[in-house]
Amino acid sequence: MRRLSLIVLLAQLWLCRASLCEEQYQKVVIDDPFIELHTGPGRGYPVFYIAERGEQISLLKEKTEWYKVQIERGKQGWVHRDQLKTTLNLDGELFNVPGLDFADYAKRRWESGILYGSFGGADGISAYGSYNVTQNLATELWITQVLGPYSDATVANVNIVHIMFPEWRVTPFFTLGAGAIHTKPKATLVATVDRTDSLAHVGFGVRTYLTRRFIFRAEYKTYVVFTSRNDNEEIREWKAGLSFFF
Repeated sequence: MRRLSLIVLLAQLWLCRASLCEEQYQKVVIDDPFIELHTGPGRGYPVFYIAERGEQISLLKEKTEWYKVQIERGKQGWVHRDQLKTTLNLDGELFNVPGLDFADYAKRRWESGILYGSFGGADGISAYGSYNVTQNLATELWITQVLGPYSDATVANVNIVHIMFPEWRVTPFFTLGAGAIHTKPKATLVATVDRTDSLAHVGFGVRTYLTRRFIFRAEYKTYVVFTSRNDNEEIREWKAGLSFFF
């Protein structure tokens, strides 16, 4: 009896994988003359199949602005969300393509961005990656390349960021962190050596949710560089740029 029950259970699981489980996916009907299926989620991936008007497709999952779909013949591919805007629900109504909104931003976990500004009067280009521990608290890893008239520098630091009002579209934040700066002088007339010093900073800024996955971010920081000359330096930095979350 146990063996029979196991056979029945396995048969049900196989049927679910084969067809029945597909019912959980949103289905739409193609209303354009055709839709192009790509092998991957991007225009750089080749088109391998054309689904024609009247065919039903199932939406399996979303990745940025691309949807993985399956047609009735079992083929699976990726379709840009713009091609789904003219598809129809099974009742004949225009399909409302789901997209990212502010609620997705508030629930984000990973974030990265590139910012440009001034580091102690020199040009600075920064890149960072961030992980949101909670909606109010995030940890960040920053790398900044400083291009000055007399020396270049590379700054690496780890930050803790407190986001005041994560549910607001525009919110202030405060940052605290520490790291190191490696300075490479350009002077050639006198003997110069590279040096690496530790540093710490405090700062504040503002971030604005723009649209889809993009955020505008601007901030100001004050650094204290702990040098070996017993005369610690103070450096001010401001920068602004775009970030995206995923």
